[in-house]
Amino acid sequence: MSATQTQGPHSLAFRVMRLCKPSFHVDPPLRIDPFDLLAGEDFSDDPTSASLFRRHVSSADAVDSDLSYRNRFLLDHPTDPIGLSGLLLLPRSFGAIYLGETFCSYISVNNSSNSEVRDVTIKAEIQTERQRILLVDTSKSPVESIRTGGRYDFIVEHDVKELGAHTLVCAASYNDADGERKHLPQFFKFVVANPLSVRTKVRVVKETTFLEACIENHTKANLFMDQVDFEPAKQWSAVRLQNEDHHSTLDPPTSDLGGLIPNPPVIIRSGGGIHNYLYKLNPSAHVYGQSKFQGSDILGKFQITWRTNLGEPGRLQTQQILGAPVSRKEINIRVVEIPSVMHLNRPFTASLNITNQTDRHLGPLEVSLSQDESQMEKAVVINGLQNVMLPRIEAFGSIDFQMNLIASKLGVQKIAGITAFDTREKRIYELVPEMEIFVESD
Repeated sequence: MSATQTQGPHSLAFRVMRLCKPSFHVDPPLRIDPFDLLAGEDFSDDPTSASLFRRHVSSADAVDSDLSYRNRFLLDHPTDPIGLSGLLLLPRSFGAIYLGETFCSYISVNNSSNSEVRDVTIKAEIQTERQRILLVDTSKSPVESIRTGGRYDFIVEHDVKELGAHTLVCAASYNDADGERKHLPQFFKFVVANPLSVRTKVRVVKETTFLEACIENHTKANLFMDQVDFEPAKQWSAVRLQNEDHHSTLDPPTSDLGGLIPNPPVIIRSGGGIHNYLYKLNPSAHVYGQSKFQGSDILGKFQITWRTNLGEPGRLQTQQILGAPVSRKEINIRVVEIPSVMHLNRPFTASLNITNQTDRHLGPLEVSLSQDESQMEKAVVINGLQNVMLPRIEAFGSIDFQMNLIASKLGVQKIAGITAFDTREKRIYELVPEMEIFVESD
């Protein structure tokens, strides 16, 4: 890592090396099977001819020593085409540092002078635009001495949580051979990039909110997504929607790792690969009775963890995802129980629950079917008394009640127009959207 140092001669100097895992060494980049060069795709359809030809090629390779160099490119194992030699390649440069990773560095303080230095105090810290994070401080237990040609080594780690320019500041205070106290600061700069981007879309269908998240990989390595969890705000409950596992009906995998990895991680390819996640959000039922709900545009946030090719972990937490402000009705009604099948011209009972979603009491209420159309045109009407009287409902309270209905038409019919009239406030509430029932003959 390149460093910036203050002017003036010093006995000590810092050397910084980033610690990161090696990469796979690929050599050669392409391996071939001579059989594919000399025969077409249809040749292997005849097992006898194919086996004789391969035997001839194998015997020729064994006799002709000139083919020894070419043998480096032959396919002896199914893994040969990817060119992995079994060796690892150490990093040759500082490399890219991404948000959510752990920055790990090996720092060495070298004494390149001809004399010993004593009482060495070392500090290392990370500086960003917003904060300073102390990594190492030996003020309370300074290094007694560093001899000529000697060094003092240590390792620092820092979880990268900010984008942009970072500076690793290494400072040493020491006594030189003349007893003079000197101070050496060195600055090592690097830039933290964003490994991935999360683009979201919010769609509202009736009282259900759908959240789609598109995650794009900006790194030069594949990302193995261990976890992509959406943490909803307290007024929401979230369920991830995904396709059923199409491998469930197939034969179990024959790989040795098949039983060790029950749920393989999602792989997002390097250089712009994407993967989409879909979540279904519903208002939490427990919010009604705890506190007044004003309506909020905060949906929640994502917790994302991943690993690279050699298992280096990364973790990100997004900012709060915003959606359209939620508006709740003052009164809500839901169907508790209704018969599965209704018979023509036979009364049936629908069990309902009405909830006061305000911080004040409502009612008494008068529940009925709206009279915006004639009774003759309605397929489902109230049987008996046309109005159901309910007592006052306290703030955030609820009441169960029943309505006696009767259907006058066969087939799929709708129960529509259930309303509640507040006799105290002289106000009408539209309670229930249309419900479909099936009516059959006796």
